[in-house]
Amino acid sequence: MVGTASSIADALGQARQLRPDIILVDIVLDRESGFDLARQLAETESAGATVILISTHAEADFADLIDEAPAAGFVPKSQLSARTIQQLLGAS
Repeated sequence: MVGTASSIADALGQARQLRPDIILVDIVLDRESGFDLARQLAETESAGATVILISTHAEADFADLIDEAPAAGFVPKSQLSARTIQQLLGAS
């Protein structure tokens, strides 16, 4: 892990500064939307980073939004691991 952010503005700034290969985006960011962040990341110079959506919520709760998001996929936080991320990236 190279950075953390608690707002869209902070996340965009960190992505520009740190240029990570993978960005994990919680779909619920306090009062903001992780889906909005994923879209903004796709539209910026961070577009080279792979975005993976994560949440404590079930995938089914947000299935339509996850499908429409410019992200490599979704991983429930309960299953979040390096291995799961590698499997997701191998499948995309």
